[in-house]
Amino acid sequence: MAVFSVFYPAHDGAKFDHDYYKAVHIPLAQKAFGPTGLVDTRILRGVPGPDGSPPPFVAMVHLTFRDAAALQASLGGPEAPAVQADVANFTDITPVIQISVEP
Repeated sequence: MAVFSVFYPAHDGAKFDHDYYKAVHIPLAQKAFGPTGLVDTRILRGVPGPDGSPPPFVAMVHLTFRDAAALQASLGGPEAPAVQADVANFTDITPVIQISVEP
């Protein structure tokens, strides 16, 4: 299993359309990467902390792939540029990316 995580840091004036992200962008990614090994998608929205402090991230997604080879095949595949190009349709935030595997 390999996980491609995308974090969208919160900052004043940031644009992030959660509805578009959930209804359009994530299905686009699932359709693009499903054939090359995407097995699960988890979308999370940042909420205030227990003390009312703002969340450090407005949203994050964890895309789980069958293995590291499947992740690489997806990110390097012919559908990846369309998924990347769609980002401008829902946010102006520069995301933070992390790739993780089980120990």
